[in-house]
Formats: sequence, C-alpha cells, structure tokens
Amino acid sequence: MGASASGAAQDADEEARRRLNAYTYLSAPERLEHVAIMRVFCGTLLADLAVPDIMAKLRQAGTSAAGLDADTLTVRLEQLVQWGNLLRSSHTVNASSISEYQRSRSRYQLSKLGERIQRDADGVLAEADAAREVSNELLALVERGLRELADLVTAPGGVEPQDGLERISTLFVQFTEFADSIRDFYAYLGQVLSRYDLDGAEYQGFKELLLDYVEAITDDVAFRAPRISAALDTLWPHIPALLDRLDSHAQGLTGLSTQAQAQAQGENRPDVRIQRSRGREFADWEGLRGWFSNTEGQGSQVDQLRDATLRALQSLLANAKRMLRSATGEMSRRKDLLRLARWFDEAAPRDAHDIAVAAFGLYGARHLGIPPATDEVVPAYTSWWTGPVVEVPVALRERGSRAQRGRASAVEDHSAQKQLLREAARQRAAARTAAADELRSASGRFAEVRLTSAALGLLLELLATALGNAQLSRPVSTDGERTAGFGLDSAGSEDAELGIRLTVRRTAGTRTVLYSADGDLLLDDLELDIGRTSAAVDGEAEASVS
Repeated sequence: MGASASGAAQDADEEARRRLNAYTYLSAPERLEHVAIMRVFCGTLLADLAVPDIMAKLRQAGTSAAGLDADTLTVRLEQLVQWGNLLRSSHTVNASSISEYQRSRSRYQLSKLGERIQRDADGVLAEADAAREVSNELLALVERGLRELADLVTAPGGVEPQDGLERISTLFVQFTEFADSIRDFYAYLGQVLSRYDLDGAEYQGFKELLLDYVEAITDDVAFRAPRISAALDTLWPHIPALLDRLDSHAQGLTGLSTQAQAQAQGENRPDVRIQRSRGREFADWEGLRGWFSNTEGQGSQVDQLRDATLRALQSLLANAKRMLRSATGEMSRRKDLLRLARWFDEAAPRDAHDIAVAAFGLYGARHLGIPPATDEVVPAYTSWWTGPVVEVPVALRERGSRAQRGRASAVEDHSAQKQLLREAARQRAAARTAAADELRSASGRFAEVRLTSAALGLLLELLATALGNAQLSRPVSTDGERTAGFGLDSAGSEDAELGIRLTVRRTAGTRTVLYSADGDLLLDDLELDIGRTSAAVDGEAEASVS
C-alpha cells in the first residue's frame, strides 16, 4: 500500500512538472519570439503548419519574430515541442521537389496545454493592469435562474432535461463571469491602495470609486446573497437526482471517456480525462453554495468580500492621513524625489555620478566589505578614490574567498585584566573616601593643616560645583538703595556617595588659605564649612542606636 501510494505521488509530481514546463517559453530570453509563434498557432483551429507557412504569417503580423530565418525558426519550434506547447503533426507532405520537401517535412500543431497557456498569457498582457468592471447585473440573473430552477425541480414531474440543461449552463456561465470580475476588480483595487505616491487628484478619484462603486457592489451582494442561499437550500436535496437525469439525457463526452478508459485498461494506455462543463458535477454546486453560504465552518465569499471592503476603507484612510501629514510638511518628500529622479533620467553618466555624490554623499565604491583600521578616522566627505588604502587579505585578493584559513585561535582570557581594573577602581574609591574624611577633620582649621593632593582635588571639585549652584544678589545699603557690587548667598554642594557637604558663604574681609602638597590656595571673602550630608548623619545615628 505504501509503495503504490508513493508511486502515485511520484506520477502526480511528474505530471505537474510536465505541465509547468509548458510555461518556460514565457520566461526564456527569446520570449517575444516564442509568444509571436504561439499566437500564429492560436489564430487557427486544427491546423498544422510548416516552417514556410509560419514564416509567412509572422511577416504578415509584423512582430519582432518577422525577421527569423528558417533555421532559427525551426530551433524555436523544436524548443516549443520539447516544452509541450506544440506537437509534431503526422500530416502527409505533398512536395514537387526535394527542396520543398525539406522545407515542409516538419509540420507542427498546437497542443491543448499550449493553447490554454497562451490564451491566459494574452489576457494578462492585454488587461492585467486595467480596472475590470464588476458584472453586477449577472448576480440578479443568477438569483432569478436559481429561483426558477428550484420551482421547476420541486414541481410535479420535475424539470424537462433539455430545459434544465440549458438553465444550468446559463446559470453557471453567469456566476463564473460575475465571480471572476469580482476577483479581478478587488485585485486591482488592492494594487492601487497599496501605493504611497497618490496625489490629491488621484486620491479623490479613488475615494469616489471606493465609496460609490464598491459600496454599490457590496450592498447588492449583501442584498441578494440571502435570497440565493434560500433558493440553493430548496434546490439542494434534488441536485443529485437532477444531475443523474441530465447525464441520462445528454452524456456529452462522458461516453467517450468510458470507452477510452475500457480500451486503455485492455491496451495499457493512459486514461482520457474529460473536463465537463460547469454545473454538470456536484462539486460545481458545492462551490456555488460556498460562495454565498457558510459551509463546514468555512466563511463564505460574501464575508470575504465584506472584509476586503473594510480593509480597502482602512487603506484609504491611511492614505488620507499620509496626505494630511504631507500637506503640513511633516514627512513627504515626494516632489523633491520626483525632481531628483528627473535629473537622474536626463543627466549624462558623468553628471549622474556628480548628482549622486551631491544628493547622497556616496562616492564610487572602491573598497567593498573591508573595514579600515580601528585607529584611523576618515571623514564621511572623503572620497574612496583619494582616501587611505585598505589592506585586502591575500585569500580575498587572489581567490575571492572570505573564509578564515587555519585553526581557530583560543578564546583569550581577560580575567587578569578584569581583576586589575576592579583593584584600580577599589583604590580610587578608597582614596576619595580618605580625602573626604581628611576634609571633614580639617573643617574650621584650614590654616593649621596641610592637605594632601587628593583632599585638595576633592575640595576644588566641591567648590566648583557650589559656585556653579550659587545665586548672586545685589547688596542693599542701609538707606535702602542697592550697591554697585554683587553678594553671594550661601551655596553648597555635596557628594552623597562620600557623605560630604561643602557650604560656601561670602563675608567681606575674610581670607581663607588652603595649604596643600601641591601649593597654597588663597580665597578672598569666602568662608568654607565642610560637614556630613543629612543622609550620612541619619545613617550614623541609626548605627549608634543599634
């Protein structure tokens, strides 16, 4: 069982690969010539053509393949045969000379797969970017056809087979055309609303399209979907019997398929697959019902249509917000970028390089992927042409390889350096703590002690911060008038980590001298008072109590 399933899967993959190969001519370098040749074959029915016939038709059409000679055209035709788009014909050649026989002995005809692919390709080339109108009137015809068919099927005696066949064929043609137009229109709408370069006129046009046209489509579908669902519910129990009755009346190609399968089983030939017209299979009716109703927990196409309309409105609102921000100068540089693009389009190659340098600051690439030395700072405006040379590794220069050669080096141990850094930080912290203790002990008797370099440095640091935080005030004389000088209110600074605080007061005639190992510092009219911070005092009090 497992081997047979695996073989069936391989056969399915091979068949899919064969069919997909038929699309190869659309992406080949000679795709325009291949398309012109396929159009010649698609313009005829059940015709096999030789090379001279194809050359004459190509010249008559005046396409890009009109200049192909017989040998090149033969190569193109054989390639299409290999891909499965054309078939070699078994037509008997009547020639009056050997040269005519050599030119006409190879005749070709169109394959079913090649005709289908070329027809779809022509449709894409002709109408891919066009806005397709939704055949909204067909939905009303679908509703009417289903209601009339349901009345005929449920009536005594049922519907006449030929009448039912005509009605079902018409019904599914109308529904298929409507569903395809809906799908194409919303694909175009999504392509437009995803653009971020809509100007005011384009936005206004698409807004009217979305708010008027799409709203009309959505409302009509929402109005008719419940009626179509009700008609399908009435018709649903009778569909299997109706399909059997239609098959008994007109088998179509199913009889051919049955005979071909019997012969294929006896002669070991592949089966003949028949693609029936829409509406003759029960799966077609399931697809029709699933479009309008929720079946087996899956949402209907009507719900998807409603969600797509909501997303389109959200995209329209996002474009409106973008245009409003653009009008206030917040974000869009659309006009500037379009002007720059026009300059690039009209500039000569040398001028285009100059424009790129002026606009983006990007010079010609000279070093790709090789960083400069870490201790070498190169300004951004320096051209790579005149900048410092970067050494390129031998492996990259000679072999174009970036792979590292040799054994990977061991990971370096930085534990010793980390220990040295921690010890240095600890020593600096201890030195600052000792300097703070020294300053607190020397407060009020600076003239009697000689400060160390660390203590003087900490004092100057606190003094600079205090003077920076100080507020100057103009002194007031005894008669109420302000004097010409400035007075310094008491100012202070502190270091919470060291628990030290410096208070500075301005007192006229006061001279404070600080003696230290680095020299003496004279402060005129300033008094210094060093003490502990309030947090440090509270901490000491709690420690003494405990």
